[in-house]
Amino acid sequence: MTIKAITALLLGSSVLGFAGAAAAQDATLTIESWRNDDLAIWQEKLIPAFEAKNPGIKVVFSPSAPTEYNAALNAKLDAGSAGDLITCRPFDASLELFNKGHLADLTDLSGIENFSDVAKSAWTTDDGKSTFCVPMASVIHGFIYNQDAFEQLGITPPTTEEEFFAVLDKIKEDGTYIPMAMGTKDLWEAATMGYQNIGPTYWHGEEGRLALIKGEQKLTDPEWVEPFATLAKWKDYLGDGFEAQSYPDSQNLFTLGRAAIFPAGSWEISVFNTQADFKMGAFAPPVRKAGDTCYISDHNDIGIGLNAKSANAEAARTFLTWVASPEFATIYANALPGFFSLSSTPVEMEDPLAKEFVSWREKCEPTIRSTYQILSRGTPNLENETWVKSANVINGTETPEAAAAELQKGLDSWYKPAK
Repeated sequence: MTIKAITALLLGSSVLGFAGAAAAQDATLTIESWRNDDLAIWQEKLIPAFEAKNPGIKVVFSPSAPTEYNAALNAKLDAGSAGDLITCRPFDASLELFNKGHLADLTDLSGIENFSDVAKSAWTTDDGKSTFCVPMASVIHGFIYNQDAFEQLGITPPTTEEEFFAVLDKIKEDGTYIPMAMGTKDLWEAATMGYQNIGPTYWHGEEGRLALIKGEQKLTDPEWVEPFATLAKWKDYLGDGFEAQSYPDSQNLFTLGRAAIFPAGSWEISVFNTQADFKMGAFAPPVRKAGDTCYISDHNDIGIGLNAKSANAEAARTFLTWVASPEFATIYANALPGFFSLSSTPVEMEDPLAKEFVSWREKCEPTIRSTYQILSRGTPNLENETWVKSANVINGTETPEAAAAELQKGLDSWYKPAK
């Protein structure tokens, strides 16, 4: 071999070696998500903050339409073309991806210790041994009220059930406002903002939810029937024609100033801030009597995991550790008020209404919606059936006892608790 050839070979080797080193250092990560409404937040706030600290890693946020996400993601995963980071829906959809080997185990990820077991419950295996997504945000249930209306009527936010119904009576008697804006046409509204909102007060949050999963409690027990009985009383305060009222109708009634109270999820905050021209406040689900422990549904909504077949696993884990950090939590929670960090480190909120919702974590016991983990995997689906029964009870077409008995009968037909 000539000296010229040897020189060329050595030069080629050094160039390849340099390229290999650069490739090992530099990576472009792609995030799959169904949340296309927060694209600007990722592009303008989150990604720049991460890239500033990790100059060798570029991040691309590539969302799909929400209704197409599950099918599109599964097709990409099966074809090996999915992004490095997978935005995780709560509970069974993501658990199925983990069980199929599509999501990596993140139990040992640096930063995962920043989340409680309740925070991780939507992305943890049934046996509690493996966590496969980093929790990003939850939504909290409660009641949003028209502060101007309350001041006008001399009303203060209620803390007990007795005070709650006294407030509703006073608003109804005055006649200026519909006491509460909620309809039963769309069904889910009655369950999500009704039964799952006040229910944890009766079944004592996680204590009751876990007892139901273990088969130690039934939906026909008093702690599960009584919230239906309370919901039945709401009928008198929802205004004329609430049975035909859709969820957007309810939102409009409140933001137009025609209703005084909105049984809510914190996801309403961003929408209501842009639509309501009056001051708003919020109060937590009332306790049954003064001195009782209060409970809130602090429901896991969104997480993010690692594609098990990612070619950039090391860089992706670096990103996920950042997602688990207080810096990410602060940026995300303030950019999307009403979607709260699940980190054990408190996040300073800027939006006053969001501040009020998240302050309940300091005094109330958190839980998640009772139907979401394990209990809605069969047919009939407990979550969907609870929508129907909650609406029926409020409409007065079914008694609380009959509704609970039907739900338990449906659950018994397919669910056998592990002993």
